[in-house]
Amino acid sequence: MSGLPYAWLRRLGNLAGVVLYYCVPRRRNIARINLRLCFPQMSDRERDALILAHCKFFARSFLDRFVLWYQPIERIREMVQIEDAHYFEAHAGKEPMILLAPHFLGMDAGGSRLSIDHTMFTMFANQKNKVFNEEMRKGRARFSGAIVLSRQDGLRGAIRKLREGVPFYFLPDMDLGARDSVFVPFFGVKAATVTSVGRLAQMTRAKVVPCVTLMTDTGYRTRFYPAWDGYPGDDLEAATRQMNAFIEARVLEAPAQYLWTHKRFKTRPPGERDYYGRLRDVDPMTTTDLGGAETVIAADTAADTEQAGQQRAAGAAGETSAGERMDTQPVSGQAVQASTGEGAVRPAVGMPADGAGEQTGPGGAVPRGGRA
Repeated sequence: MSGLPYAWLRRLGNLAGVVLYYCVPRRRNIARINLRLCFPQMSDRERDALILAHCKFFARSFLDRFVLWYQPIERIREMVQIEDAHYFEAHAGKEPMILLAPHFLGMDAGGSRLSIDHTMFTMFANQKNKVFNEEMRKGRARFSGAIVLSRQDGLRGAIRKLREGVPFYFLPDMDLGARDSVFVPFFGVKAATVTSVGRLAQMTRAKVVPCVTLMTDTGYRTRFYPAWDGYPGDDLEAATRQMNAFIEARVLEAPAQYLWTHKRFKTRPPGERDYYGRLRDVDPMTTTDLGGAETVIAADTAADTEQAGQQRAAGAAGETSAGERMDTQPVSGQAVQASTGEGAVRPAVGMPADGAGEQTGPGGAVPRGGRA
């Protein structure tokens, strides 16, 4: 399968994504809850269109792993383009560097492509399926530049490698529990977020260089951003807020490509209710009942809306003043989808078309910059 032309893999992935959308209701409902929390202004129809697009991107990225793991290097170079590499090269080999790589569906493609030309390391969480776990571990460590550490071993190995000058391809934007985390807003909702990026930067004096990989019509685009000056400072909570604000801005550029099927808000502050606790394994497609989750979401959203808007505005203003290129689009109404006269959903930028073989590129215009 990995030897198929990329256009064929893309079409096959889009078809598999439709099957995934209809046949895995539990993950679909997790995505619905996440989107209701993050984008309360969306209608249910808009959210479902975005989830369907997400499932197509997810299936495509899964099939593409077989290209990354088994196909020749030159095919991977062609499939994954790199932009603004000078932000990476400014620090590579000169000082410790953390590559902040949020959980967009192109994250594996970006990591594999970079490890062809550069020695770098990442952390790996063991999977339940032992066969797939071993294939994934070998795939991520395929190239000589890739070093894979176990997340279960903690950060000690990461600190050692950073001090040796090896860049860390780090994906810290998941709910890993309350330990070593702070509750900071993610789209206005309190989210348990690890402080590891800030703590590692403090301990090793590493530069934090964001790195985001998005899917395109012809493959992937890995884009680097300027290092964060003065990060993390003396306030780890403020530094973690800054990280989430940056990720929010990138999500707005390509909302369908972020990992919405993860329980990002599972860990709650003391006294808060669980958004996912009554999630059902099966729900009829004719209902949007999520086992009572809507009641919790509605109550919390009403209380947090004004505060969330102020936080996002402050974060965006701070990032813009630091010289970041936002290129964002509002995620609501026609910005996410539009309806034709017949009521059919037409995807917006960043969402694959409902047809099996066609889709748009990532959200927003592709920024211009040097390619490596």
